[in-house]
Amino acid sequence: MGSMPGIAKMRAVVLDCPEPRGLAEFYRELVGGDITYADEEWVSLRDGDTVLLSFQLSPDYQPPTWPEPDRPQQFHLDVTVEEAQLDAAEQKVLALGARKHELQPGGNWRVWVDPVGHLFCFCWD
Repeated sequence: MGSMPGIAKMRAVVLDCPEPRGLAEFYRELVGGDITYADEEWVSLRDGDTVLLSFQLSPDYQPPTWPEPDRPQQFHLDVTVEEAQLDAAEQKVLALGARKHELQPGGNWRVWVDPVGHLFCFCWD
């Protein structure tokens, strides 16, 4: 069975942030890829022809306060890490400026906060 065609083609997932280039560098280290476009207000991170993430300047950016409802997470990114490499991956992401979230629900994921407050999870099988 083939995939169902959509009305539109996915172009990018865009994260608002106070400093697009810095956050793009963080995610480039986390998920790989190349910065293919950058100006003061927009940075694109690609893997070949695939846009991984884009970062948009938001001078009034306020990070989510999850699990508090004041500013819910709205979305988060899940990235796969090999379970055997989990400790090493955690040390690397800490060195990049992430922090482990205080709330850890358990299961096969760990909740992290990027340098400006977006949530992401390390997941493994």
